[in-house]
Amino acid sequence: MYAPERQQEILRLARDGGRVDVLSLAEEFQVTAETIRRDLKALDRAGLVRRVHGGAIPVGRLDFEPDLAERESTAADEKDRVAKAALAELPAEGTLILDAGTTVARLAAAIPLESRLTVVTHSLPIAARLADHPGIQLHLVGGRVRHRTRAAVDAWALRAYGEIRADVLFVAANGFSAEHGLTTPDLAEAAVKRAAVAAARRVVLLADSSKHGQEHFARFGDLSDVDLLITDSGLSPEDAAAIERGGTEVVRA
Repeated sequence: MYAPERQQEILRLARDGGRVDVLSLAEEFQVTAETIRRDLKALDRAGLVRRVHGGAIPVGRLDFEPDLAERESTAADEKDRVAKAALAELPAEGTLILDAGTTVARLAAAIPLESRLTVVTHSLPIAARLADHPGIQLHLVGGRVRHRTRAAVDAWALRAYGEIRADVLFVAANGFSAEHGLTTPDLAEAAVKRAAVAAARRVVLLADSSKHGQEHFARFGDLSDVDLLITDSGLSPEDAAAIERGGTEVVRA
């Protein structure tokens, strides 16, 4: 089978199944994983698929959402650098909202033991990490828990965020850009993120550079709603400057 024929078949499989993974394709076509990666790269350049960790999804699947384990392992080094840089934005005392997200969870795990903070979160993994922290007063927001993200959503969560004011929100997004704003695949999670943004005096977006320019199904704000974006050095200086012209400060860790 010639490469163009194999790539056409890969595209069909991606559209039929919603995604493809490198190892399964290598086995099916009896080629090396590196050959499949080259095929996916060619399809990505042609705008037919979008590369994700371990495989690809067809363009147009704006509702695609990797599970928690996959997101934990994606861009791990970049997320660690972003979380470390975010420590500088913790107030000496006061109230934080920690959004559901793997980079925000890394920040939660790194909060110093001597910190004296009130933390509000609707993320079960983040609450579990902070439950034994000696200096944190932890408030867990309730609601229906989404299995894919372990985050509480719907009316209970929205009502809780409508009743508080926090000093700082550390928020996550699956995609961000000046054109499309802040996006995530799920409407219920977008509504909770929007409520958290409204509940905070200062909004800090934690997002690795791979999310820049990505667009997902549910929009929950403008980039101008964000006071500070902390990302990694994969975001170009030119893109960072364009974001700052819109009024959002940028830190490239």
